[in-house]
Amino acid sequence: MEAGTISRLLQPMKLQSSNLSNFSSNSSMFCPRTRLMPACHVSHGGQETNPTEQELSMVLSSENKKSSVFGGSSLHRPVHKRDPVGKTFCSVGAYTYPGSIAESPSQTTEEKIGVLLLNLGGPDTLHDVQPFLFNLFADPDIIRLPRLFRFLQRPLAQLISVLRAPKSKEGYAAIGGGSPLRKITDEQASALKMALETKEVPANVYVAMRYWHPFTEEAVHQIKRDGITKLVVLPLYPQYSISTTGSSVRALQNIFKDDSYLSRLPVAIIESWYQRQGYIKSMADLIEKELHNFSNPEEVMIFFSAHGVPVSYVEDAGDPYRDQMEECISLIMNELKARGTNNHHTLAYQSRVGPVQWLKPYTDEVLVELGKKGVKSLLAVPVSFVSEHIETLEEIDMEYKELALESGIENWGRVPALNCTSSFITDLADTVIEALPSAMAMSTSTSTEEEVDNDPMQYFIKMLFGSLLAFVFLFSPKMVSAFRKNIL
Repeated sequence: MEAGTISRLLQPMKLQSSNLSNFSSNSSMFCPRTRLMPACHVSHGGQETNPTEQELSMVLSSENKKSSVFGGSSLHRPVHKRDPVGKTFCSVGAYTYPGSIAESPSQTTEEKIGVLLLNLGGPDTLHDVQPFLFNLFADPDIIRLPRLFRFLQRPLAQLISVLRAPKSKEGYAAIGGGSPLRKITDEQASALKMALETKEVPANVYVAMRYWHPFTEEAVHQIKRDGITKLVVLPLYPQYSISTTGSSVRALQNIFKDDSYLSRLPVAIIESWYQRQGYIKSMADLIEKELHNFSNPEEVMIFFSAHGVPVSYVEDAGDPYRDQMEECISLIMNELKARGTNNHHTLAYQSRVGPVQWLKPYTDEVLVELGKKGVKSLLAVPVSFVSEHIETLEEIDMEYKELALESGIENWGRVPALNCTSSFITDLADTVIEALPSAMAMSTSTSTEEEVDNDPMQYFIKMLFGSLLAFVFLFSPKMVSAFRKNIL
């Protein structure tokens, strides 16, 4: 994630019955690690040629899919190069969309399949940084305030985004003046569309960003215009977290619940896919390739750096992120060992923000410790990121590399993000195909944890009072010190 999922600045609170993004077994039906619900996709113009139910059934049968949505087959990885900002990151070439998506030709049959890729988003220019940060911190799944203080959400987000923006702008300026995330995600959408067509499953592929354009609402608008009849929602986060997949799906729920068309739309939501063999093998391929760039590959420490989340998310709210990340690392290392690669490895968490405890160990602290222990060769692996963005291009490639070299590590390498690696894209296509048969129309609960302000005067009073209270709260001596140390 971009600016780091900042945790609650007030008292921790557990998720209510909506634990893990407002889902319950009473309102959803499940395949292994697949959530079925109304979801949304964004695409641009164009209509699609999609298979009939009979044709789709034949394609699915030919794929020998397993009963689990996470079966997957082993794949091989092509040459993959990490490029600087402004260039294509994908082997299929650059693909720029006016909005964000890959489209299909005219639809000649009744069935119209859609695939929605969910991602965080990032500012396109330095001018976008502050409003992007506001959208991020205004999300109640990022700063999780107790119900009593929820009216502080937007005032608090405004103050934090203003304070954080100068530092964030420096980071984005260092990688070219903006985030490459939208460009890469569009390229992934184009590559996925082609992979599905190769497997004779034509589909419109849409992109929905959580905190910047194209927003989820834009995606929903386009999917309705395209008349999609079956939808697969695919978050581009291998592991599930409340702050990533959970937040994005919650946004979909809120949009779908009051729309008669969307509430009847058959949808399959894939919550996590870190266990898929295609993903595991693609990651192992990338690591093997980078290890060969060292003069003594067998001496290299494999350093997995994952995006962190506040400890309270895991311990108080039941977020499965830490367990899934540890399992993911184990699967990757088992694959490498099966290939004869027996390097030592470690896992740490990066991108912590704010004066609260995040998952440990911290990446920066571990780098210093490894240097003191005499580790001389290190290969950084950004395991929770499938696209290059500020956390890989600036935080890992610049900040952590400099810290590692200062700490005594002499040989530094970094595994590129998967981006459009062909084996990875092919496995995403298989994931979509395997999920299609389980798509079902669902009615979501109309209850929500967030209050709706129907009275404009009441809303104004709350915002005014919240702004004043947030101002006093944030600029108390203790909070000023905390912000200077941890956020600025």
